[in-house]
Amino acid sequence: MKIWLDGGLQDIESARVSVFDHGLTVGDGIFETVKAADGKLFALTRHLNRLTRSARGLGLPDPDHDEVRRACTAVLDANPMPLGRLRITYTGGHGPLGSDRGEHGPTLVVAVGETTRRPDSTAVITVPWTRNERGALTGLKTTSYAENVVALSRAHQHGSSEALFANTVGQLCEGTGSNVFVVLDGEIHTPPVASGCLAGITRELVVEWTGAKETDLPLDVLERADEVFLTSTLRDVQAVHRVDERELPGAPGPVTAKAMRTFDERSGDDQDP
Repeated sequence: MKIWLDGGLQDIESARVSVFDHGLTVGDGIFETVKAADGKLFALTRHLNRLTRSARGLGLPDPDHDEVRRACTAVLDANPMPLGRLRITYTGGHGPLGSDRGEHGPTLVVAVGETTRRPDSTAVITVPWTRNERGALTGLKTTSYAENVVALSRAHQHGSSEALFANTVGQLCEGTGSNVFVVLDGEIHTPPVASGCLAGITRELVVEWTGAKETDLPLDVLERADEVFLTSTLRDVQAVHRVDERELPGAPGPVTAKAMRTFDERSGDDQDP
């Protein structure tokens, strides 16, 4: 297994990042997860553009898109697999033990791991913790994921694959690694980015391709929605058959099923939409 680290391929057993890397010591980093099917990356341009937005939000130098593309190609060529999760990690680099950054420049790591296609439907729970729609990191895909680790662990303890958050004013926001959509009277709705959710790449494409409306939604919409589904890089569009104790029989419902078909067809026609 080989990864890309700071300019070239390295064996995973010998690749080393400094223990003083700011991504490790204070979570000063950003990342993207990109789906790789038979060595082809999906929506890489959109992912790279979001990587740059996240870098600017943290005050990191803009990542070199050409270098990242070369790194992705090299890693996929060195590690062939039918379906992979490619991870681009970009951190503040070697720095002091406090919050100040050092002068060494950013660290770039690109790695890939094999994965499998998700089930057509899943169970989710809601959690009592909130997303801060006004925080300094809101909308940035940073490596500060400890809140998500805690919430996802609770979801797994309850037989679910995802945990959903409200924001500080009680509106439905997002999952630990997904965006959430609901179907009300045949129409698809999803929380706007202003709710504090991440501007997901799959979310963006589903809104474009299905005409879904960005709507402020109370958390309890999950108790009355006709259908619920999640979107993410590795889920694509995935129906929800249970929210907490509420069963949604027949998932995926007709609107979700159509969204799933639309996404499969449109993404199959264009690898970099």
